[in-house]
Amino acid sequence: MRPSPARLLNILVPVKRAVDYAVKIRVNPQKTGIDTNVKHSMNPFDEIAVEEAVRLRERLKTEVKSIKVITIGPPKSLDTLRTALAMGADAAVHVQHGEEGSAGPEPLSVAKTFKAWMEKQKEGEKIDMVILGKQAIDDDLGVTGQMLAGLLGWSQATFASKIEVDVEKKQALVTREIDGGSEELRCSLPIVITTDLRLNEPRYASLPNIMKAKKKPVETITPADLGLDYTPQLELLKVEEPPKRVGGGKVGSVDELLEKLKEAGITAV
Repeated sequence: MRPSPARLLNILVPVKRAVDYAVKIRVNPQKTGIDTNVKHSMNPFDEIAVEEAVRLRERLKTEVKSIKVITIGPPKSLDTLRTALAMGADAAVHVQHGEEGSAGPEPLSVAKTFKAWMEKQKEGEKIDMVILGKQAIDDDLGVTGQMLAGLLGWSQATFASKIEVDVEKKQALVTREIDGGSEELRCSLPIVITTDLRLNEPRYASLPNIMKAKKKPVETITPADLGLDYTPQLELLKVEEPPKRVGGGKVGSVDELLEKLKEAGITAV
């Protein structure tokens, strides 16, 4: 028997186009940020989120109605959406903003964007679960998921390493990583979940699925369409690389060590 419409899950997966994880990050010559004229790909934690959404549909089968992905960024962000579609997402939303190399919106603006788009969805298409990476590897802020849950007033489970969903009971059992171990949270739907590395290993998109992804629908909108203004609330003054480490040296005795420390201006407390 097919589940009633009220018991079908609509999943949203926010993804971000970020500097590829294999690229060595460098500060740009203007010292206003990192050098973005390098290879980009989907943020690895978001890739895990897409994979988990697809796995949930494989486990729950007909209880998952749709998986949509959404991103904010310049035209090249469409490549990131196509990757997610090739992995198994059904449709995508591209919030066009900025030019290649320009700074993206702040986390609060990102969370407000997702909330505004979700509120515009028709009955039957309302989102029940948001799964996103715990952080982006370019800014490492790790706050967007928590902000989104706060704005929506939804349950939240961060740093998830295992997710189980009971659609009929409208509950999710999430195992999350904490210092020194793990804990289980039983949360009510709707829910925002952020993913950790050990949740899964993302699949490679097959060539047939890459071809199919080109035909899947992509909705293109702007922040203005959602009534949003991305004027930053924070001012970035300067970005610098950490000082280079200098080589150490060996000493022959404690007295020589103390003498070296004194020369360096370090005194015992």
